[in-house]
Amino acid sequence: MEDLNAILAPGMLVKHPEHEDWGIGQVQSNISSRVTVNFRHFGKVTIDSTRVGLRPVFDG
Repeated sequence: MEDLNAILAPGMLVKHPEHEDWGIGQVQSNISSRVTVNFRHFGKVTIDSTRVGLRPVFDG
């Protein structure tokens, strides 16, 4: 599967499409299809970006 989050860079804000309750997260790193995100209501998570397409948030 294609990397759905290749454009994500550290500092960008995102939401997880299957876990809206985690709130908005800030991308910490994006290395080799592994995106580490710190979510406001859940904490730090590493996501396989070939399996989950995070949604960018532009209005914080």
